[in-house]
Amino acid sequence: MSRRAFFQITLLVRDYDEAIDFYTKTLDFKLLGDTKLTDTKRWVVVAPPGGTGGQLLLAKATGEAQINRIGDQTGGRVFLFMHTDNLQEDLVRLKKHGVKIVRGPVKETFGDVLVFEDLYGNLWDLIEKNNI
Repeated sequence: MSRRAFFQITLLVRDYDEAIDFYTKTLDFKLLGDTKLTDTKRWVVVAPPGGTGGQLLLAKATGEAQINRIGDQTGGRVFLFMHTDNLQEDLVRLKKHGVKIVRGPVKETFGDVLVFEDLYGNLWDLIEKNNI
């Protein structure tokens, strides 16, 4: 059987530039690409530092159905999960940028975790796994 892996997921955004600003400056993601496709559509890709995980395709919502889903792509559940090797350092960074911390950090059996909201209200788990 062939091997497969997710490498990119679409995240609906209100505006390309505000999303790029949040993900690159607040979360320290790398801007991997920003290609103009049409007068209103761009192919914008960001990824967390470290280069070993997936990428986000920042897609500007168009039409009422997509616009209504900005910040609520999962009906209020945690949408994205990200590992870190230094949760406390990341927590300081998030607070410095005024990011809303929803819960934590708390100790779980698998490691320390906190839940935060991105600029649109999507929930993220930020996890520092145990060294077991």
